[in-house]
Amino acid sequence: MHDYATVPVYISLMKWTSRGLGGLPAWRDRLEEGEREIEKRGGRLIDVFVTLGRYDVVEIFEAPDDETATQILVGITKDGNVTTETLRAFTRDEAENIIRGL
Repeated sequence: MHDYATVPVYISLMKWTSRGLGGLPAWRDRLEEGEREIEKRGGRLIDVFVTLGRYDVVEIFEAPDDETATQILVGITKDGNVTTETLRAFTRDEAENIIRGL
């Protein structure tokens, strides 16, 4: 079990665009650039997975808040290499607190 109690976690489902596929040899550089974008805004990259199926990459990161997460994602996608669908993830404890408040 992880302790993410104080910092929001985001799961970003990414698809490479045709432009991104053309630049795949530089994928590692783009990954490191994305990590720098996250860190520059006070976040932390937790992990990245290349996946089979509907999405090409799953990136899990922390950010101080939703606004900062949005800024990070705009920074990562602005070059047109990927599109994203990002989910705010809640821990089990966070979900229980939300449900208790109903």
